[in-house]
Amino acid sequence: MDYIVCLIGISHNLKIASLLSFVAGFVNVAGFFAVQRLTTNVTGHFAFFVDEIFKPNFWQGFVYFLYIFFFFLGSFVSNFIIEFISRKDDRFIFMVPVTIECMILFILGIWGHAFISNSPNLIACSLLFSMGLQNSMVTTISNASVRTTHLTGLFTDLGIELSQLFFYKAEEQKLKLLSSIKLRLTIISFFFIGGIIGGVLYTQFALQALIFAAIILVLGLLYDNLKFNLIVFRRKRKNS
Repeated sequence: MDYIVCLIGISHNLKIASLLSFVAGFVNVAGFFAVQRLTTNVTGHFAFFVDEIFKPNFWQGFVYFLYIFFFFLGSFVSNFIIEFISRKDDRFIFMVPVTIECMILFILGIWGHAFISNSPNLIACSLLFSMGLQNSMVTTISNASVRTTHLTGLFTDLGIELSQLFFYKAEEQKLKLLSSIKLRLTIISFFFIGGIIGGVLYTQFALQALIFAAIILVLGLLYDNLKFNLIVFRRKRKNS
């Protein structure tokens, strides 16, 4: 699949990382301010789930299980869509998951304030589903070299690769390591930037701040589609 091969290039990975890690950081902070729940990963939720089961507080434990499940469900749905579409048209393999994510963020940005008091878990599950979508999508299309919704694995990989610089002396190995380190630092930096901007905008606009994150995703889709069409046009013109 030529288009997937194009997607896993370092340059494109950096663009994917910049856009989606920014959105993930944004959603992480805005979601936490809104419902006091982490909405971009499930590691902590699993610990809370086990804690509530042993108390025993089965209803609250079930709620934490739902958080885990909806992140998993988003990941499942995203990859199912990618696998299904890749058999028809590689060009659109990631547009559908991102479009679904945009719709969730738009809907929560417009109507989410009505659910904060009565149904905060609905907001948390919706955001976890959207982040599961995003993480699965970017992991798949980048050949597992980019993950954008949480930082634990990123800091682990970054520590490993920085230590390897002391031992891998061949030029090709060093260049590959430096490219990978640049990618990790890009993701981490944009996650932090997105978190800061998400926090600032949430204090001003509450959940309506999510509309800004959705607009960023839409602009990213439009840019990528425009770039793809431009590449196709240039190739046709060159071959004609």
